[in-house]
Amino acid sequence: MSNEETILKINNIEVKYHEVILVIKGVSIEIPKGAIVALLGANGAGKSTTLKAVSGLLRHENGEVTDGSIEFAGERIDKMSAEKIAKMGVVQVIEGRRVFEHLTVEENLKVGAHMRKYGRSIRDGLEMVYHYFPRLKEKRSETAGFVSGGEQQMTVVGRALMTSPKLILLDEPSMGLAPLLIHEIFNIISKLNREEKISILLVEQNAKLALNVAPYAYVMENGRIVMDDTAEKLRENPDIKDFYLGLTDVGGRKSFRDVKHYKRRKRWLT
Repeated sequence: MSNEETILKINNIEVKYHEVILVIKGVSIEIPKGAIVALLGANGAGKSTTLKAVSGLLRHENGEVTDGSIEFAGERIDKMSAEKIAKMGVVQVIEGRRVFEHLTVEENLKVGAHMRKYGRSIRDGLEMVYHYFPRLKEKRSETAGFVSGGEQQMTVVGRALMTSPKLILLDEPSMGLAPLLIHEIFNIISKLNREEKISILLVEQNAKLALNVAPYAYVMENGRIVMDDTAEKLRENPDIKDFYLGLTDVGGRKSFRDVKHYKRRKRWLT
């Protein structure tokens, strides 16, 4: 990547669960300050584990960074607690729209405010969230467990914004949502990045969608980074088109049966 100021640097990390199960092998990723970077890969590639290594949530699953290092804003964080990392301005939006179902939408948002160390008041934070997610303002008094899936996803992203984050780790925001809602949420994510200058590491199985919002991306496979490049170049890469975008060279969609036995071209391994 370029020599822009880096907010997150993952340096050749190795991650093990239960001290023996090697899940991540030599992964290095850099996020420039104020940028959106995507981490692509099939289910089980190690994408979510990478996010949890950054946020410190790995320890709650008997996981550990056993080699390499992770630096946020120039400070090493891979040995810190999840709470301390969060207070530095790193927040993870976990996959699966995990709202507090018995609380109202607004009460869910206010939970995020208690994690921040600095930044806006609760009132100003709510105004900002409602500016980007006007639908949440309409639903603010409703019980979060009863609003739609899209509104729950907006709620968890809004709750993350209430922490006054410098870096958001966004895990599979499109999962289980209708196409129109997906595009609405991704448009808002792009706007947040552009206007609030929040850095975002986006984990997403939908490569086509991710490459539309992230100018740069890494491709992960079996716990390793096998490729990284600009979104423009990745979209035109034959391997990416075949396996992650599901397109042949003539634009026809391939079935999983056609692509599941693909072999990476030699350049992937150089």
